[in-house]
Amino acid sequence: MMNLETSIAGLRLRNPTMLASGILGQTGQSLLRVAESGGAGALVTKSIGLESRTGHGNPSVIEVDNGLLNAMGLPNPGIDNFEEEIRVVKEGGDGIPIFGSIFAKGPSEFSLLAGRMAGYGVDAIELNLSCPHASGYGIETGSDPEEVSKIVEGVVNTVDIPVFAKLSPMVPNIASIAEAVEKAGGHGIVAINTMKAMKIEPEIGKPVLSNKMGGLSGPAIKPVGVRAVYEIASEVKIPIIGVGGILTGQDAIEYFMAGASAVQIGSGVHYRGIDIFKKVCAEIEEFMKANGYTQISEMRGIVHPPKPGV
Repeated sequence: MMNLETSIAGLRLRNPTMLASGILGQTGQSLLRVAESGGAGALVTKSIGLESRTGHGNPSVIEVDNGLLNAMGLPNPGIDNFEEEIRVVKEGGDGIPIFGSIFAKGPSEFSLLAGRMAGYGVDAIELNLSCPHASGYGIETGSDPEEVSKIVEGVVNTVDIPVFAKLSPMVPNIASIAEAVEKAGGHGIVAINTMKAMKIEPEIGKPVLSNKMGGLSGPAIKPVGVRAVYEIASEVKIPIIGVGGILTGQDAIEYFMAGASAVQIGSGVHYRGIDIFKKVCAEIEEFMKANGYTQISEMRGIVHPPKPGV
């Protein structure tokens, strides 16, 4: 009998699909819709900061070849206004794990936000160290192993729930950043975030996005995400959540075989609807049945060469 349940840093997920941060994650009701109608195994909130932000002006999201390009600018209500949204999910979500995503400037601010999120009742913290379109946040922080280590260590010492770091592929060696997370006591890695990109409208000779540059997501970045997960899994032992361009069960399976324990789906909601999580799980089950797998862990990391002596 096939079993889609998976465990990540002690958290039990009914299936290995998760809502990625930034998609339907700003209100408790929208998060509940993903859990109930969509069938996701876990939820990740919108990235929340210390203060409310309106983000960048429109156009902030456009469709490009094989993907989406967005420059939202981390709009959010601020941590003071987010407690009620978590309460709604905790009361109506039937125990579904909730990852509270946060962004900040510096270790002390990350620790403060993480403590507030933990106090609201989330089951894990996701550190957004990789946003490509908000100046002063994200990539600037997440590309420095020493700074990443300080942030992770500070948060781990502040909360008593699992701490995951979401990393950018736009660094020389993503595995070295993941190693810094592991050495600092982080419980897991999320890879990858969107990639910095740009579209120009030739007829008017100007960038299409109001922010000029944004983050590319969707099928175009899946090979990059799979590569990143493979490289990270070669160097760390903590669990990895794969994200980037997942539209089908086959896409998810690529991430599992590269070393991921679960996957997050974001732009896939745009392409296949809110019930994409159910669709992907059904396709995973079909593949497992056809290929003799009974649980997700049997596929995890199988493309890696055997360790010496094994």
